[in-house]
Amino acid sequence: MVARRLMTALLLALVVSGLFTFWLSRKLGGSRTVEAANHKYVAAAQNLDPGTVISASTLKLVDWPSGVPLEGSFTKPEDVANRTLLYPVAAGQPIQERSLAALGAGIGLSAKIPDGMRAMSLRDDEVVGVAGFLLPGTHVDVIVTYHSAQNNDTTSDIVLQDVQVLAAGQKTQADPDGKAATTNVVTLLVSPGDAQKLTLATAQGTVHFVLRNGSDRLKVNQQPAKFYMPTSNVPVPRFTGAQIPVPAAPAPRKPDVVVEKKAYVVQTVRGDKSTEEKF
Repeated sequence: MVARRLMTALLLALVVSGLFTFWLSRKLGGSRTVEAANHKYVAAAQNLDPGTVISASTLKLVDWPSGVPLEGSFTKPEDVANRTLLYPVAAGQPIQERSLAALGAGIGLSAKIPDGMRAMSLRDDEVVGVAGFLLPGTHVDVIVTYHSAQNNDTTSDIVLQDVQVLAAGQKTQADPDGKAATTNVVTLLVSPGDAQKLTLATAQGTVHFVLRNGSDRLKVNQQPAKFYMPTSNVPVPRFTGAQIPVPAAPAPRKPDVVVEKKAYVVQTVRGDKSTEEKF
């Protein structure tokens, strides 16, 4: 009797452990299957530079873990073909919407111009560069120097501040090592109103670019600097940021006032005669 009970308990234990093992294996196997599942995203088949118009031959599908979804990615190559790249993409890197120019934005530099903005280029005879360090992506202030129409005084004034350089020559991407590049044309990203100011500045005098820190967005309210030529009132040439006060002409001298002294009169009466004397 006791042996039968032991056998029954042993069989029940074997059945329970088997059922538990079967359930656990299904659970773990299902998790592995889910984790092993991959999405396929459209990626670059080779290194692609900014401004490249993507063709189907430069694309491929790559596996990507489903647990790490990529927002803005594509699953069909036809959704990416004929779009223009804004930023470089390495071979095997999935292509995302933020790396592409808007549909219908065109090709080349025009694809990098945001809505409402303009690109304006200056020739080298209108630009004094910063030793070749005006590279795409840098930010500059624009200063114009011109002569007064009334006299030979010179004025230097800040026209634009914190302007992005879109291209240096025909390069729209800076050198990876930050090397200087000699160029004869610099292209700026400006608003329509700033483009008008820049056109007037180049017509008035010489335009200079002042390189600034890329993270510095502060705009200053700076008075124009002036160079005054010597004149009769200011005989020494001066640099200043404010107007030079002209010395006032000396006040005319008033003529001396002659004060007449009051005369004293002495009258003398002698009998029927009277005489007067003045002192």
